[in-house]
Amino acid sequence: MAILTVRNVPDDVHRALRVRAAQHGRSTEAEVREILAAAVKPDKRVRVGDALAAIGRRIGLTDKDLAVFDSVRDKTPAKPLTFD
Repeated sequence: MAILTVRNVPDDVHRALRVRAAQHGRSTEAEVREILAAAVKPDKRVRVGDALAAIGRRIGLTDKDLAVFDSVRDKTPAKPLTFD
């Protein structure tokens, strides 16, 4: 894991972080990690699979439409890799 050092944090901000951490039952460091993760990885981020499923629903794709892929897909087992 990476290490991040933040310098010159104002005293009032540091106090507020300590209070917030105590309210959540975490260390100040753990609270800062949680805040950073929530800021850069929000729960409402778009996920590729969800976006593709939504497109399929919007244009009306059904399981029957996708069954064609099973009929044309090569079902021959793959040969294992060799490192000779």
